[in-house]
Amino acid sequence: MTLNQIGLIGYGEVGKIFCAGLKIQPGVNAVAAWDLKFASASTRDAERYHASAAGVQACASMQALCEASTLILCAVTASNTLSVAQEAALHIRPGSVFLDLNSASPGTKQQCAVAIEAAGAHYVEAGVMTSVPPYGIKVPMLLGGAKAAELASALGAWGLDAKHVSDTLGIASAIKMSRSVMIKGLEALVIESYATARAYGVENHVLPTLQETFPSIDWQKQGAYFFSRVVQHGKRRAEEMRESAHTVREAGFEPLMATAIAAKHQWVADQAAQGVFEGLAKDARWQDYADRLIAKAAAF
Repeated sequence: MTLNQIGLIGYGEVGKIFCAGLKIQPGVNAVAAWDLKFASASTRDAERYHASAAGVQACASMQALCEASTLILCAVTASNTLSVAQEAALHIRPGSVFLDLNSASPGTKQQCAVAIEAAGAHYVEAGVMTSVPPYGIKVPMLLGGAKAAELASALGAWGLDAKHVSDTLGIASAIKMSRSVMIKGLEALVIESYATARAYGVENHVLPTLQETFPSIDWQKQGAYFFSRVVQHGKRRAEEMRESAHTVREAGFEPLMATAIAAKHQWVADQAAQGVFEGLAKDARWQDYADRLIAKAAAF
């Protein structure tokens, strides 16, 4: 397994982190990236400048990236997981490795694998088990697929926390997506519960009861973190939860909770897009976010 030429599909938050962390690893000769933002007039200059300053080659197309890479990491939005893998399959080099970091259902990952492996490359799924920024490239990942054990060993030599969980595709994603129902669901519940309590002026009664029931959680701090992350990444989280809903459905269950969680995250994303939270500091309290929602509701 040759991993000396690395390519990132998706030069967003996660893509930038992995580019920076992988280009300094021993044996890596070059790191390249492709993102639709490289071709858009409104974002092209800033994104290409960022890549150049970071020592990353900004490719002109998906084809150019695939032709330049022996290890491709894909970090796009959940809804684009399959279409991006299918496009990459048109250009990927036989024998190269495609590591799919996206949050998608087992069925979606299996469809991706069919496309990539039909082109003679190796598909490995990754279940990224928590938020990337606090960990960087050492974020815990579960890998699945025929080449997962070999790739986990290679990435482990670089200090990454990548563990092989199964040669069968879909297992790593099932773990990830089942966890997402709980974690993203907790985020949605906190936002709805806290904002409602704040609207009624009863938060000083509600939060202490949570603290008593679950004393290991700092509910004030956790609330602020949940609000901030969903406000910042609600659209992406909503897409992930739609894939979680697919996962539940693929298991034979009606995804009542996952669907509702997706709707809540999308609603917060829509509020953010309308400027409801504009101007709030990064360290804003959860009360600050809730007050903006309350003021928006009162205006209608």
